[in-house]
Amino acid sequence: MSPFAFLQKGPLWQIRGNASPAAATIQRAGSPLRGRPGPLPGQPGECVLPMDMSAKVLDLLEQGALPGRSALVACIDLYSAPEAEALRAALFARARAVARACFGRHIFVRGLVEFTNICRKDCYYCGIRRGNARAARYRMSPDHILACCVNGWNLGFRTFVLQGGEDPLFSDDVLAALVARIKAACPESAVTLSVGERSAASYAYLRRAGADRYLLRHETADATLYARLHPADQTFAERVRCLHDLKHAGYQTGAGMMVGLPGQTTEHLAKDLEFLYRLRPEMVGIGPFIPHNDTPLADFQAGSVARTLVMLALARLMLPRALLPATTALGTAAEDGREKGILAGANVLMPNVSPRENRKKYMLYNGKLSDGDEAAENMASLRRHIAALGYEIRMDRGDYAAGEGLPQACPRPPKAGA
Repeated sequence: MSPFAFLQKGPLWQIRGNASPAAATIQRAGSPLRGRPGPLPGQPGECVLPMDMSAKVLDLLEQGALPGRSALVACIDLYSAPEAEALRAALFARARAVARACFGRHIFVRGLVEFTNICRKDCYYCGIRRGNARAARYRMSPDHILACCVNGWNLGFRTFVLQGGEDPLFSDDVLAALVARIKAACPESAVTLSVGERSAASYAYLRRAGADRYLLRHETADATLYARLHPADQTFAERVRCLHDLKHAGYQTGAGMMVGLPGQTTEHLAKDLEFLYRLRPEMVGIGPFIPHNDTPLADFQAGSVARTLVMLALARLMLPRALLPATTALGTAAEDGREKGILAGANVLMPNVSPRENRKKYMLYNGKLSDGDEAAENMASLRRHIAALGYEIRMDRGDYAAGEGLPQACPRPPKAGA
């Protein structure tokens, strides 16, 4: 039997992508905005969250409280409905206001170096998975990676994101030496790593070498769905272990998820918000699922841009100080996806400083953007587009600030694990 047969069977999986089960109803017993009493019966996809109650859900998130799961589910469905454009506009305006209270009208940019598409992992949704024999593999040398960062530094970048598959050649010693060289050659710059799951000792070693931040999306906070999208040797428990080890090592840590994964329900998205609330990451990457032709999930539809933007806006209300990128996936899924992300509360962009000959090879999903305003050499065009939205590009480090140096209007978050 195909490992994806579950996506074709049973009422939970009858609608691909953004199905919403009967759990998307508000709760009867106790307070629907806190706790988890039983749900009302309802029809699949029905959303019965009253308008005034949806505003209370947003109030709770903005006040640093976590609403009950059924309230979150109903709120996500309400704002994601096709006919809810006016509601979404109000939600996005609220998210923008929170972002501006913390960051003004600044959009931080990071120079992205995609340095290897060789990966030992076999995630079923990823175009550079180990099992994709059609991928045109490449691996940059440390000298070449350093040259990309120096070029980016000369262009004004002060954060570099080193992203790659879990390539065995890039051992702890190789990466640590590379990080140290970048920090020496590019003064006052931050180095962000995005190189997958490693041991706690590895994370601590790379942190001591000078790495400042680490991106590792949790993908989905539902262990069952996670298991269905990965081989048996890749577990949600291990992903969570990594994220907690990163926090313990002192990184500014990035988590995040895909919206519209095959088999994903609105309750799964509510669990993502709960996970982020408890983890308190400094960065959150949220993008739509986009299939890749050479993966087992090739035939599934892409995730909804509108629902992705709703999740981005809710994350902004919940994590006011977080650094939230308008992801490349958003820009790929919609021509104006990057701009829509900023108008929904995002405040980070990551132009590509990788060699042009490699960019099309780092194809995580179909049609992944790597040129135009996604390319570092087109910063003048990017500045114009961002200015047209009423924002200003900032090329400094743009670190997460726990409270120091931020406007008094920026909300103070609860402690991690609260």
